[in-house]
Amino acid sequence: MLPVVQRLAAAGTAISVDTRKAAVMEQALGVGAAMINDVSALAWDPRSAEVAARAGCPVVLMHHSGPPETMQDNPHYDRPVLLEVYDFLEDGIGRAVAAGIAREKIVVDPGFGFGKSVQHNLQVMNGLALLHGLGCPLMVGASRKRTIGALSGEAPADRRLAGSIALALKAAGQGAQLLRVHDVPETIQALRVWRGLRDSALIPG
Repeated sequence: MLPVVQRLAAAGTAISVDTRKAAVMEQALGVGAAMINDVSALAWDPRSAEVAARAGCPVVLMHHSGPPETMQDNPHYDRPVLLEVYDFLEDGIGRAVAAGIAREKIVVDPGFGFGKSVQHNLQVMNGLALLHGLGCPLMVGASRKRTIGALSGEAPADRRLAGSIALALKAAGQGAQLLRVHDVPETIQALRVWRGLRDSALIPG
């Protein structure tokens, strides 16, 4: 992994490293990675918040429920899922700030598909705007997720482009500032058309 990160960073590419492990964070940051994406919101490794604070880089705090190996077995929440996500991320922000991470460096991610049923994912997507109350930029990664397959005759991952774009536009419509996608040119084109339609509607005459 490190040679790839180093080579891409040297070429001017902004690299985000996706890990829960402080040691991996340190190594990737040491060869040029510019962002940390932690699916545990810095809660899995007791050193991760310290590493991120010392690096001074942007940090993505993602919501999840349960360990990765079993989180999709039978996802369950005692309260509305969106409230659970909000409180989890709010706690993560507090933990990050207490560790010395500047609030303006924090990005939050509701964790679409991480410990959530299809219904949970749809509830999160439909209520996404609530998360702006956390006061941090919002990232959404719904590209090619299983929810798209479940809603479209169990389409396999490589046939979920249209559904991925639909969710990207839904997230953008609720103010998500960052989208994590597989099909970059297609999603950019869709967003440009969506933006053009919206901006045109705001211009009189």
